[in-house]
Amino acid sequence: MTTRSEGKRSDHKSRRMAENIFLFVPNVIGFARVVLALMSFYVMSSRYVLATVLYGSSALLDAFDGMAARRLNQSTKFGAVLDQLTDRCATMCLIMVLSTFYPKYMFLFQLSLIIDIAGHWIHSQTSLMLGKTSHKSIDLNENPIMRLYYTSRPLLFFMCAGNELFYSSLYFLHFTNGPFVTILNIHLIPLLAWVSAPIAVVKALISCLHAFIAAINLSIIDVNERQSAAQISAKKD
Repeated sequence: MTTRSEGKRSDHKSRRMAENIFLFVPNVIGFARVVLALMSFYVMSSRYVLATVLYGSSALLDAFDGMAARRLNQSTKFGAVLDQLTDRCATMCLIMVLSTFYPKYMFLFQLSLIIDIAGHWIHSQTSLMLGKTSHKSIDLNENPIMRLYYTSRPLLFFMCAGNELFYSSLYFLHFTNGPFVTILNIHLIPLLAWVSAPIAVVKALISCLHAFIAAINLSIIDVNERQSAAQISAKKD
């Protein structure tokens, strides 16, 4: 005869097996993105065509995992973190390669990495401390630029795509200038690099704004916690 506790454990185990988030479609797509990205990193220093196909495929799947998550009702915190880490690490590895291609500008590439990673990390951590469910949740009383950046999907896509285009153009430029655009009297790859450069700069400034807003919110948390601790200490005394 099955006891009540055994029945509860059985039900819990069944639900856990039925809700294996690692096998959710968007997360499986996320794993595929990681594999494709790693393969592109392996050949990135020499085989630029293959690396571009692999890297581009990984980036393209980013749109499909979000679509699958919404349509299949399989949005998970794990999937959101996996997606964000894949994006950050992919760009980071690409910039590492660019640093070896253009050692003269290594400091600028390092600065770009610092701004991107530090800005997103402190913003995400502060958001969690504030009790938000996503690093993209923005209160109405927060900075209007950040609100527009994260609530306008076309703008967010434009900024992220433009940023990737800039670094990808620099990567291509190491191997080829691309076809010549007669009407503009310039090769295609340098043209794309120049056009997308301002977008990359603006995105870096937004990441700095990320860090600035997060630092303010973090200081508010510290002040509130110190005030609460002081009040508790005063009551004890």
